[in-house]
Amino acid sequence: MIKEETLLMLLPGFNCGACGYVNCATFASALKEKRATPEQCTVFRQERFKEQFTKLTGMLNLAGIQATETYTGLIDKAKADFLLHPLPGEPSCRETLACFSAKKISKDDVIRYRPLGCPITHFARVVELDNGLLDVWVTGPGKLLGREEMVIDVGICMVLSFRGVIEGMRPYVGQTVKFLPAHCMMGKVHSGVIVSLEDQTTRIDCIDLKIWEHTKV
Repeated sequence: MIKEETLLMLLPGFNCGACGYVNCATFASALKEKRATPEQCTVFRQERFKEQFTKLTGMLNLAGIQATETYTGLIDKAKADFLLHPLPGEPSCRETLACFSAKKISKDDVIRYRPLGCPITHFARVVELDNGLLDVWVTGPGKLLGREEMVIDVGICMVLSFRGVIEGMRPYVGQTVKFLPAHCMMGKVHSGVIVSLEDQTTRIDCIDLKIWEHTKV
């Protein structure tokens, strides 16, 4: 059985946090538990650490320890890096919308809208408002779920960010990722950039429904 101490000795030891973990020790633990891959350490990818990188990845392969993509979109069968669950106690991943409607919108209102680039009409409850941006939970059509509520039709909205809890490989801040929102009605893989990360809770900005294959290191 491979030891965390052995992995730690091969890591650069900078404890810089660029991989998304507090220090190299917690990163070594994540490597052993298949929650991370060596490529997440940007320092480790430098030429001067090539020998250590090769040795560590070889050890992980021999031990059968490899973080693998296990999440697939329903629409295009694209592979996602991870699944994104709602924040604790919330019904769906929290989304930030840029709404172009001139209609007055208040906290707790239910809006009907279509995200730019998505063919599906969404229903969402407004959680917060900040300088014209809306934080919402996607809640579905109220009548189908036994709720009676007034709905404000706001047309096209742009989804700016997602917030939720990661299930799967932990990314690092600044990484472009492919993720699958757990509540997405189309089961569509999204892409975006990790802008904050604490434990498994993250915020992903620059949301796009177009995805590309990751560059191979």
